[in-house]
Amino acid sequence: MKNLLLFLADSQRIFVNFLRVAIFIVMAWIGGLKAFQYEADGIVPFVANSPFMSFFYTKDAPEYQQYKNPEGRTVMKNIEWHSANGTYWFSYGLGTVIVIIGLLVLAGIWSAGIGIVGGLLTFVMSIVTLSFLITTPEVYVPNLGGDFPTPHYGFPYLSGAGRLVLKDVIMMAAGLLIASEAAQRLLKRI
Repeated sequence: MKNLLLFLADSQRIFVNFLRVAIFIVMAWIGGLKAFQYEADGIVPFVANSPFMSFFYTKDAPEYQQYKNPEGRTVMKNIEWHSANGTYWFSYGLGTVIVIIGLLVLAGIWSAGIGIVGGLLTFVMSIVTLSFLITTPEVYVPNLGGDFPTPHYGFPYLSGAGRLVLKDVIMMAAGLLIASEAAQRLLKRI
């Protein structure tokens, strides 16, 4: 047991770097997917309802509900609406930013200064993402009726989108942890 504890204690820097690699994988994968139509369409409810991002779109929030493309399906009139809305250009830009943050986090393995920036940007990005729990109706299970005497909808019942958003609490904590470790390394040099 003592050997396991010593191994865990002595491996903290390796585990923090593993956390950096994990964050990079998530950021590169999700950021890279923003270049694809289905992913760009999928983020519209979040962006359109966000007071921090809705100005990037040309159409008002409730209108997007008429033009949703289910994953794996292409409806040309919906694609045309999204093109006019600025959905795709915004998604390309957002994806680029997310991939860059992932690269900064990964570079923190070798550069403490860059690691601090990557960690703090991960933290800030997570705050923006978590704000969707307040601004986006689609993060909660809708009331679709039913026969069950006490239907489970609305707060606190998270939809698939809500469960995805809530996971950013972990990303937020991870961003602070890697920024803190990078700051410790930087302070040792001063």
